[in-house]
Amino acid sequence: MSNAAPPPRAPDRPWRTEGTPDETPPRTGGRRIRGRWWGLLVTAVVVFLLAYAGLNYLGKGNEPTISYTEFSRQVGAGNVAKIYSKGDAIEGQLRTARTNPEGGGRYVRFRTQRPAFADDRLWQNLNSHHVTVTAQPVVQQRSLLSNLLLSLVPLVILVAVWIFFARRLRAGGLGGPGGMLGRKAPPRPVELRPGTQRTTFADVAGIDEVKGELDDVVDFLEHPDLYRRMGAKMPRGVLLAGPPGTGKTLLARAVAGEAGVPFFSASASEFIEMIVGVGASRVRELFAEARKVAPSIIFIDEIDTIGRARGGGASVSGHDEREQTLNQILTEMDGFSGSEGVVVIAATNRADILDPALTRPGRFDRVVNVSPPDRGGREAILRIHTRGIPLAADVDLARVARTTPGMTGADLANLANEAALLAVKRKQEQVTPSDLSEALEKVQLGAERTLIMPEEDRRRTAYHESGHALLGMLQPGADPVRKITIVPRGRALGVTMSTPEVERYAHSEEYLRGRIIGALGGMAAEEVIYGVVTTGAENDLEQVTNIARGMVARWGMSERVGRLSALPSDAQQAYGLAAAPHTLDVIDDEMRRIVDECYEEACRKLRDHRGKLDALAHALLEHETLEEVDAYRIAGITRLTKDDEPQRGVAL
Repeated sequence: MSNAAPPPRAPDRPWRTEGTPDETPPRTGGRRIRGRWWGLLVTAVVVFLLAYAGLNYLGKGNEPTISYTEFSRQVGAGNVAKIYSKGDAIEGQLRTARTNPEGGGRYVRFRTQRPAFADDRLWQNLNSHHVTVTAQPVVQQRSLLSNLLLSLVPLVILVAVWIFFARRLRAGGLGGPGGMLGRKAPPRPVELRPGTQRTTFADVAGIDEVKGELDDVVDFLEHPDLYRRMGAKMPRGVLLAGPPGTGKTLLARAVAGEAGVPFFSASASEFIEMIVGVGASRVRELFAEARKVAPSIIFIDEIDTIGRARGGGASVSGHDEREQTLNQILTEMDGFSGSEGVVVIAATNRADILDPALTRPGRFDRVVNVSPPDRGGREAILRIHTRGIPLAADVDLARVARTTPGMTGADLANLANEAALLAVKRKQEQVTPSDLSEALEKVQLGAERTLIMPEEDRRRTAYHESGHALLGMLQPGADPVRKITIVPRGRALGVTMSTPEVERYAHSEEYLRGRIIGALGGMAAEEVIYGVVTTGAENDLEQVTNIARGMVARWGMSERVGRLSALPSDAQQAYGLAAAPHTLDVIDDEMRRIVDECYEEACRKLRDHRGKLDALAHALLEHETLEEVDAYRIAGITRLTKDDEPQRGVAL
C-alpha cells in the first residue's frame, strides 16, 4: 500500500487538506477578476486623458511676461492692438506676433508690469496709436471650477491606486486568506491525486499501544450515533507528545485515513504573521472549513510554537499575535458541542512548556506519548520502509533491528534509504547486509573520511579504541563489543561499538560504573602506553560527566548527597541554579570520586592485560576494522553469546 503524502497547500491558505469532498466551490477568479482588471484599466486611462487635456487646455492661459521696455517699443511701433490694466499690471495683445527678446519665443498675448516711477504719458501714447483699452482681461484666468478640478486630479489617482490594492487584498494577497480589507475569498479544497491511497494504520508500525489509544477516535468518527445515544463525548483534542521522528504526523494522517474523513493539516508557525490578527483569522477559517465537511480531523503540528505558557513576556503593543492565535484556538475548541464530529489532533516535542489552558479537560484532554519503538517495533518499521526495496536473501531485518537502539521511525526510514543508495552506487540488483551495515555506520557516525593520518597518530588511535574494547570485554555487566574500527568517520578518528545483551529500561549502579570504565578506556590506554593524554577523549569525557552527574544528583547513588534529586533532568542548562552552593560542592566531590575510582580501575585492568591490549592494537593497525568474533578471538576472551541487541558507540 502506497503512503501518499497530502497534496501541496493552496497559496491562499496555510493548511493542507486530504480526503475532502469532490465539490469545488465557485472560484473567485475568471471573468470577475478580469472584469475588475478591465474596470481599473479603463478608469486609469480616462483619468490620464482628462488630466492631460485639462492641463493642456487650461495651460493656454499661461501667457509670457515681457519687459516694460519691450512693451513701450511695441506701443511706439503701433503693434499693440488692445490692453487691460489692473493697477500697474498690464495685459495685452499684439497685432502681429513678435519674438520675445528675453528668449521666450514668439508671442501675441503678453503680460507686463509698469514701474511706479514711469512718467511716459502712457495714456497719450496708447490713444495716439489707436490702442483699445478694454474692461475685460485680455488673458483669461482659470475659473474656480477649473482650479478645483485640476486640484482633484492627484486625489483621484491616489483613490484609484488605493482601490486597486484594496481589491488585491480582498482577493487573498497580503495577510493570508481573506486578506485584511473586506470579504474573504473562499478557499478551494485540495483533492488527492488520482490513483493514490490514503495513509492507514497498516502504514504505521512499532507503536501499537499508541494506535490502541487512537482507535477510540476512529471508532467515534465512524459510528458517532452510538456514542450520542450513550451520552458519551469523545475528547475534543488529542495531543501527541514525543521526540522528533517518532511518527506523530503519520499517526494523525492514519487516523483520518482509517476513519475515511477529511484531514486538515497545518504547522502552527504558518498561522503567525507580523500583522496582528491574521493568525486568529486563519484559525477561524480553518475550523469553519472543517465544520463544513464534518466529521473531519484538524491536525496542528509543532503546536508549542503558539501554545507556550502565556505571561512569560508581554509584547510592546500588548496584543501579541502568538497569544491571539492561541486564544482563538482555545475559543474554537470551546465552541465544539461534541456533535460537530471535528477532532483536533496536535503534535509537539515539548509538552512540558505548553500553556495549561491548552491541556485542560475540554481542550486537549487526552495526551498520548509517542516513544521510540522497541526491538519488535523497529523490525516492523523496517519491513514497512523496505517494501519497495529489493533485499538479498541473507538480509535479516530482525538483526538490523537489534543493532539500532533508540532509533525512531524517521531514522529507520533514512537507514533503509541510505542502504538503497549504496546499492545503486555499487551497481547491485539487491540490497545486501553489508549495505545495511555500512549505511548504519554512516547514519550513526557520519560518512567515511579519506583522512591521511601520520603513523604515530594512527597507532595512538588503535590503542585508544583497543582500550575501549578490552575493558568492554573484561568488565562484568558491561555491554559486549560488536565492532572496532580506526577508519575516520564524521568527527571521530575511530569507533568502538557495543550492544547490551537485553533491552534495558533501568540501569544498576554496577552497569553505570561499567559504562564509565569503558568510556575511560581510551584515555587509560593512552596513559598506560604513552604516559600522556590527548584531546581524543573529549567525547568520552562528556559521556562520563553526564553519567556521573546523573548517578550523584538524580538517581540517589551517592551516600553523601542522599536519596534525592538535587538537579533537574536538564541539568546541563540549569546546573548551578537548582541547588544550594554546599550541595553543588558535594555533587562535584562525589562526581570526581566516582570518576577517579573508575579511571584507576580502568588503568589497573589494562596494565594487568597488557598483552591483550597490544594484540588488539596490532590487529587494528593491520585490518583497520574488527568484527565481534575476530575481536574476542584476538583478545583471547570467551563469552557466552546471546541474542544481539542494539549498539552503542564510543568514539575517539
